[in-house]
Amino acid sequence: MSSTRAAVGEEAGEVRRFWDGLGLPGLIDVHTHFMPERVLRKVWDYFDANGPLIGGMTWPITYRGQEAERTALLREFGVRAFTAMLYPHKPGMARWLNGWAADFARRTPDCLHTATLYPEPDVGTYVREAVEAGARVFKAHVQVGAYDPADERLQPAWGLLAEAGVPVVMHCGSGPAPGEHTGPEPVARVLARHPRLRLIVAHMGMPEYEDFLGLADRYDEVRLDTTMAFTDFAEAFTPFPRRALPRLAALGDRILLGSDFPNIPYPYLHQLRALERLGLGQDWLRAVCHDNAAKLFGR
Repeated sequence: MSSTRAAVGEEAGEVRRFWDGLGLPGLIDVHTHFMPERVLRKVWDYFDANGPLIGGMTWPITYRGQEAERTALLREFGVRAFTAMLYPHKPGMARWLNGWAADFARRTPDCLHTATLYPEPDVGTYVREAVEAGARVFKAHVQVGAYDPADERLQPAWGLLAEAGVPVVMHCGSGPAPGEHTGPEPVARVLARHPRLRLIVAHMGMPEYEDFLGLADRYDEVRLDTTMAFTDFAEAFTPFPRRALPRLAALGDRILLGSDFPNIPYPYLHQLRALERLGLGQDWLRAVCHDNAAKLFGR
């Protein structure tokens, strides 16, 4: 990994002191990335090339390493449960990714079995197969996949997931770079048809934070994850409006810890410190860093 072993060990100690100080048994991180190694390497290559989907920004990957190293590090941090956020960028890819993710979950019991989807003719079939195989959470990436989440081909899948109560982490905000179908309006159309869909808006919906908080106000099953939000890196280009902090506090039972590990340009600890410095109190931190996800996923 890019960090030295000693530095990683020191950081792990700090992370553990953070959650121990809150009286928690550990952390639950709903937004971590594990995928087939050759796919992940291509993702890292894209970050290294400062591609347009990341706004052309310099974005060093802090936690490069083999799969076993990365899972071991999360455990060293005290992350009790995490996800394998993976996503297709073209038709015919999702079913294959779901097969890999099912195998990863079998050999990684602290990973919440993750699956994904794409608007294509057989999406309803393979989403049902994934749910029946035990998928606990889905990932949808509207920006990378360049699709409208309200696409008619996805309606059976959203209905099935709403009925099954399986959460969907959706990258639907327009940060770090907008896509044709990013933003709150397409998501609002999905929720109008499927109001019981357990949607987790990735990255707090940056930069449309307040619009997505509004969807959470309107729909009881809408949640948001903290991934990269409030960090120095994100605040430099898409700051969270301080006027919205009272709304963030009021929705404290529906905010979930997410990190984007390993694809983050700063230490894992920084996401936790960024949440702490919001000043919303220890009860809020306990809920966000563990209790909300524990309740949602029965962990």
